[in-house]
Amino acid sequence: MAKKFYVVWQGHTPGIYTTWDEAKRQVDKFPGAKYKSFPSESEAKTAFAQSANKAIFSTKSAVSKGAKPSTSSNKTSVAEHQPTALSEFDVVLYTDGGCDPNPGKAGSGVAAYRKGELAALWYGLFNPNGTNNTAELNALHEAIKMAASALADNLTVRIYSDSQYSINCISNWAYGWKAKGWTRKGGEIANLDLIKQAHALYDQYKDHIDIVHVAAHVGIEGNELADRMSIYAVDQQQKDFVQYPEPINLTSIMAMRAG
Repeated sequence: MAKKFYVVWQGHTPGIYTTWDEAKRQVDKFPGAKYKSFPSESEAKTAFAQSANKAIFSTKSAVSKGAKPSTSSNKTSVAEHQPTALSEFDVVLYTDGGCDPNPGKAGSGVAAYRKGELAALWYGLFNPNGTNNTAELNALHEAIKMAASALADNLTVRIYSDSQYSINCISNWAYGWKAKGWTRKGGEIANLDLIKQAHALYDQYKDHIDIVHVAAHVGIEGNELADRMSIYAVDQQQKDFVQYPEPINLTSIMAMRAG
């Protein structure tokens, strides 16, 4: 049987492994893991030096069943296209909300990129009696406000959120709820006031704002930075939504408490 080399781009410890058992330990129970097998060490090194964009085939089911990875490509919800987005859009915004515990002390964060470079970090909206959902909604609402400002300057915008709930509430479910007088079958709509505000702004700019779901805690810089800002807001009990002071030291920020 021919020897294979396994590249792990996103896992517990990224690297190149010579056995599937070693590689499996790195991707097992790691959400959004990215890995691929190669027939030669040189191909593996070349692939590892690049990105996982062209060779993603991780699935939770394959790992949980102990199946060996396939060499076929299988796109996931992970924003593997992030580097392309940073170059294709003038402004890219990552949002996140954190709550410790849930429900409990909540905060929101946004990481803003401009022309492919990290431009600013924002944090705040501390709520001592919040939830993870309210924090995520607040973060996405703030990002839409920033997007509206960018659009006024004729800039293109993409927003990333790791909250399917927030994205659906604002850009999907709200239309049905609104048509029924802001009611839904099965009970009241949680966080309705916040959803109404965010949806109204989104609806105004929906033809020009691209909101995409991104997997959380898989090593994507913008998502990780927004996460740190959301928890920083909790730690600082910052009620206003304010900009993190420059200069931005990425090493120090990434070392902050994660959500």
